[in-house]
Amino acid sequence: MYAVKKYVSLPVCIFFLLSCLSNDQRVNAQGFLKTNGKIIVNGKGEKFILRGMGIGGWMLQEGYMFKLSNLGQQYHIKEKIQDVVGQEKTKQFYDQWLLNHTTKTDVDSLAAWGFNSIRLPMHYNLYTLPVEEEPVAGQNTWLEKGFIMTDNLLKWCKQNKIYLILDLHATPGGQGNDLPISDRDPAKPSLWQSEANKNKMIGLWKKLAARYANEEYIGGYDIINEPNWGFEDPKDTRGTAEKTNAPLQQLMMDITKAIREVDQHHIIIIEGNGFGNNYSGIDPTWDNNLVMSFHKYGNFNTTGSISRFLDLREKYNIPLWMGESGENSNTWFTEAIGLAEKNDIGWAWWQSKKMNINNPLEIKQPKDYQKLLDYFSGKGPKPTEDEAWKILQELLANISIKNNIYHKDVTDAMFRQVHTTGTKPFKTLVIKQAATIDAVDFDMGSQRVAYYDKDTARYQYTPGVNTVGNRGGQYRNDGVDIQKDTDGYYVFNIEDGEWLQYSVNVAETGMYKISFTVKPNKTGGQIALLNNTVPVLSLSIPFTNEMQNWQTVTYDKSISFKKGMNTYRILFDTAGFDLRNIIFEKQN
Repeated sequence: MYAVKKYVSLPVCIFFLLSCLSNDQRVNAQGFLKTNGKIIVNGKGEKFILRGMGIGGWMLQEGYMFKLSNLGQQYHIKEKIQDVVGQEKTKQFYDQWLLNHTTKTDVDSLAAWGFNSIRLPMHYNLYTLPVEEEPVAGQNTWLEKGFIMTDNLLKWCKQNKIYLILDLHATPGGQGNDLPISDRDPAKPSLWQSEANKNKMIGLWKKLAARYANEEYIGGYDIINEPNWGFEDPKDTRGTAEKTNAPLQQLMMDITKAIREVDQHHIIIIEGNGFGNNYSGIDPTWDNNLVMSFHKYGNFNTTGSISRFLDLREKYNIPLWMGESGENSNTWFTEAIGLAEKNDIGWAWWQSKKMNINNPLEIKQPKDYQKLLDYFSGKGPKPTEDEAWKILQELLANISIKNNIYHKDVTDAMFRQVHTTGTKPFKTLVIKQAATIDAVDFDMGSQRVAYYDKDTARYQYTPGVNTVGNRGGQYRNDGVDIQKDTDGYYVFNIEDGEWLQYSVNVAETGMYKISFTVKPNKTGGQIALLNNTVPVLSLSIPFTNEMQNWQTVTYDKSISFKKGMNTYRILFDTAGFDLRNIIFEKQN
């Protein structure tokens, strides 16, 4: 049994999701993927839309994934862990991390939710030694750990008939000035400053290609993740203004040549400078089985936002792949995936799990984790070794899928909502003699269908747009603002005209009293209830001196409800309060 929130059974959820997928969405792997003009096709020559998930945080930790943004790179995280528990226990921790984080159960779940591919962000140091540690300069010492992990992951993918895409996320020396994404140590030569690092990267790809040359369930080789480097202008630290990108093209050509010496089958995926998006000067015609990747975050989901990539596709007759995207709200996910698929572009989301709600799986924070965070950031005392080890052991347990929190609203937004505008119940809601419906359990569905909120997504890369989506960052990844207190979750930051919809099964026809648990603030407000689009009550939420306390406000008349499934909509005519729940009581 998979671990999920206490109110949902994963087998039921898997059935629910699969029942919503069209036959096209459930197409599994069929032979080697290859390019055919502007599209990717399977071994039967059929168009194949990659619908993938990146397994970030497994082979390569980035600080923000675990509320350690101040530490950044993985080697810094290791140093801090070693500081509190010592070298031997640090090694034990990382060995167990690699065993616990991603397992067959994770792959089974991803396949059941609708994903047909996985993108594996690889750290080179699991496959080979850093150049400065090589016993013989210029030679490559191969490490079995990374290859065995990849073999196991491929085996699980084959069992689920989904593709595995290899992504070199952390290159020898590091491929850019964004240090955490490649675990780069700026005190050492980067990939671009060291021929030895380049040669090691070329050698690693040749080794990988030779090992997997005949594996049909390898979907492709994503040879370099998000280079961000100023070749002509060192001040261009993100590589977004480069005009020629000659060193990048040369390296990708050299890697392609090495791969083709041992593997003629697999797609090779290239990425531009500027985090995968700057293709200035890059002419992708050196191989007939290339795919051009781009990464999309925090901008509007309009055709204009991807028009430059569509133009490159036309110019070079090459398929596109949105190789990384996500880190936003469900509304944004649905729109971005819909935009990609409408243009025959596959996608891979970032990422499967972390300490946040905007991914399918959430890693729970260990009980005393804040003590470690405070010490690591210089805000608290150093915990004892026993205290720190206990916290780290709990973290190791929490990264396992059996202890993750499954966010079905995220996968619903990524699959069902892309292809239908209907709603689905978030929870089974039944009214018998009496019932309390939590306000946060509104239906699953897109903005203006299951709910309406004036701020539904983040557009951090669009100047002048300062929206954030769920401002509380709790419980669900929709645009509705949700916070938590000692009594549970509630809706806050309500604005005039916003609304929430609930699918509710009424056990008996009858008259019901309706109450709302609210916390007025500033002015109080006005709330209305609609039953199957018909208004049935409007109630004032008065402002009182008990402003910071929860109180129950009851409508003075009983309302008639019919037996069966009903659709209730809570309309916030006038804001000025928070809402915890709606209470129904049958009148005799």
